[in-house]
Amino acid sequence: MGIRKYFGDRKFYKMVLGIAIPIMLQNAITNFVNLLDNIMVGNLGTEAVSGVAIVNQLFFVFALCVFGLLAGAGIFTAQFHGKRDEEGVKKTFRIKLVFVLAVSVAALLLFLFFKDWLISLYLSEGKEGDLALTLEFGREYLSIMAIGMIPYALVQAYASTMRETEHAVLPTVAGFIAVLFNCVGNYVLIFGKLGLPAMGVKGAAVATVISRVIELLILLIVPQIRRNRFSEIVGTVTFVRKPDWALLKQVVVKGFPLLINETAWATGMSALVQVYSTRGLDVVAGVNIANTFINLFNIAALALGTSVGIIVGKYLGACEFETAVDTDRKMIVLATLTGLGLGLLMFGFTKIFPVIYPYLYKTSDAVLESAVSAMTVAACFMPVVSFLHACYFTIRSGGKTWITFAFDSVYVCLLNYPVVLLVSKLTDWPFIGLFILSNLLDLIKCTVGFILVKKKKWVQKIV
Repeated sequence: MGIRKYFGDRKFYKMVLGIAIPIMLQNAITNFVNLLDNIMVGNLGTEAVSGVAIVNQLFFVFALCVFGLLAGAGIFTAQFHGKRDEEGVKKTFRIKLVFVLAVSVAALLLFLFFKDWLISLYLSEGKEGDLALTLEFGREYLSIMAIGMIPYALVQAYASTMRETEHAVLPTVAGFIAVLFNCVGNYVLIFGKLGLPAMGVKGAAVATVISRVIELLILLIVPQIRRNRFSEIVGTVTFVRKPDWALLKQVVVKGFPLLINETAWATGMSALVQVYSTRGLDVVAGVNIANTFINLFNIAALALGTSVGIIVGKYLGACEFETAVDTDRKMIVLATLTGLGLGLLMFGFTKIFPVIYPYLYKTSDAVLESAVSAMTVAACFMPVVSFLHACYFTIRSGGKTWITFAFDSVYVCLLNYPVVLLVSKLTDWPFIGLFILSNLLDLIKCTVGFILVKKKKWVQKIV
């Protein structure tokens, strides 16, 4: 077979893109909104950008916690769908809804009662910036954004189940409509248009919460109208019925490591940002700006990685193990090459970004320097990130959740973060030196990921 075993035919790529493109579009919509939010808030100054960035870092941990909760049940959803077990899909979806509601309420209480302490973790003196003003902006933004936590979690439960059952178009459409409302709402509420008062960061939060409610309503209403098409979704919102305890136990056993993994990984990544923040408030704003553009460029490669779990999981559920291995190998190659191409595009973008920067943001040259440096390094490591993402979903598709836990969060919390923290304490390395070190450590993780995928321990049916 030679090199041909790493590349598919036209039918293969049509099948992969049929799953990946809706995910790409949904991610593109989300990241484009984040970009617009970032630019609009960026016109309010460094303190506003930093305050919003810190709160978004906290929400990043919450979002990954939700993702981890859904991931465990999602493994079963994909495999139940592969064996055409509609009742099994409904049961796992119901478990998802209960799980995300519980974690959303817990996170809501945590954010509301400890918001000042959480935000203050990221505030360190630097070249510029008013820390008290940054704290005030963060407090205002978080108080409103917390209202949207439950709608956000429910949207993720519905959207993930639809993607896992190959109904990815509706979540994409709902996301697009929500984006339109968010964009218009941001412009009107942040700057005070159409006769409304200028609300600043509060306006950005209000617009985001409204858009999440609209997205949720679409995902609730459309399946009820088109009941035949979404038969696996309809009827599952009735919680008062006897649970399938055997399935619930399986989901908890498989899903608990993923919940711990995603929460620990997100916490570790947020802790890394906290280490970077010790180099100044301008770094917090710069990293926030850089991440917005990095996520926008990386959507295709990450969507392909996410598609691995859906497509390979379906083949595993149908006991088509050889097809699963062959498909996985080709998808990992596709994701990595896509990451390489996107990295080159982003590297080129970093050359023109300083020219357009003054038209987008009203922040300092120090913030620009941090943002451009971070984007340049991230562009070089995009193929690595794409490969790791595909490896993660490969291992997860077969239910090897404890291995994914060790591969993902144990690495971040016991190697990446401690090393970067130690270097930051013992040296006066600037932010970009710490950022490069963190990315270089991912090469160790790449080696581990390659070995785990090659050994094929993930090839198993769990439903």
